[in-house]
Amino acid sequence: MRKLLALAGGVMSHHDGILTINLHAIARNWLALNRKVGDAQCAAVVKANAYGLGMVPVARCLAQVGCTTFFVATVDEAIELREGLGEAPDIVVLGGVRPGREPALVANGIWPSLFSVEAIARWQRATTAADRSAPCVVKVNTGMTRLGLELSELATYVASPLAQQLDVRHFMSHLACADEPAHPLNHEQLAQYQTGAALAAAVWPQALLSFANSSGIFLGPQWHQQLVRPGAALYGVNPTPGQPNPMEPVVSLRLPVIQYRRLTSPAAVGYSATATCQPGQRLAVVLGGYADGLQRQLSSRGEGVFAGCRVPLVGRVSMDATIFDVSEVPEQELPPIGEAYIEVLNRELTVNLVASHMNTIGYEVLTSLGSRYQREYVELGGLPS
Repeated sequence: MRKLLALAGGVMSHHDGILTINLHAIARNWLALNRKVGDAQCAAVVKANAYGLGMVPVARCLAQVGCTTFFVATVDEAIELREGLGEAPDIVVLGGVRPGREPALVANGIWPSLFSVEAIARWQRATTAADRSAPCVVKVNTGMTRLGLELSELATYVASPLAQQLDVRHFMSHLACADEPAHPLNHEQLAQYQTGAALAAAVWPQALLSFANSSGIFLGPQWHQQLVRPGAALYGVNPTPGQPNPMEPVVSLRLPVIQYRRLTSPAAVGYSATATCQPGQRLAVVLGGYADGLQRQLSSRGEGVFAGCRVPLVGRVSMDATIFDVSEVPEQELPPIGEAYIEVLNRELTVNLVASHMNTIGYEVLTSLGSRYQREYVELGGLPS
């Protein structure tokens, strides 16, 4: 069954590029990770609009197969998700809560990640003013040096009477080098986290211990603790770089061909004339460029699939247009304009492969996908179990 994303007011989207998201592949990826972590709980990170794929549709699908905890980056994401999912799931804001926004979280039953003594104090004042104990998450820095209490700050705070009044549901940290299993910082961070977890357990025994991201799940059971937080792996990004991808591909992207060109003389192609084509070559210009997430790093490096053939990208990627050499496709097999699409993401041209062409990571490929695509959600058969 195929479902198209409707715009506000019930108007159907009619964008030109078609981004297809396989919700069941996302669900199967979550179920595979859930089995891998055994007794630990498996949450889902759906921040940045579920890495560009649609936060509410993705979260609803995951909730149907058993996910009960979702992580987002901002308060606005959390409120949108609460409206989309209802009251049942736990929603955590990884980016914490800025001054003045605490009442919105309390009112919507959203948990902030608290990573400074100052933020903890603000949260306690807000919950006191609301005359209710509101859940939260405490984060400790174990070596990434981004967000989190230092262990010395944690030790001081848990020794104070105020710590007993804080309703902490998760005690978490974040791995910096989980995608490099041999990196010594993984074990150093584990040791730091275990020190912090012992301090936290003495005052917040109800708090679930949470440490592993997508790649951290594959480091081993020591890193799983009690709750894991996969994000990129759910969406088909390889959590084990350099090894076969254990996750299913999730997305495909088709761009419409808007012009064919058959060259009769040598011609420079694209901005800055970085490529030259020869007589007899056939080119296809597609609608889509770096404004849509096809970064300029793909220039003369990327490729597509057209009429069953791999076709190379030629010249510079423009803001709204990209050119492919389709000479290998027999001329009589070229679909007419209006029916012709070149795939730039699919099961063959995976997010990870395209990321390598862009000299970046799969996360950036997905989150760069633009708003001009028609999002199409595909469901195949019944929900997995």
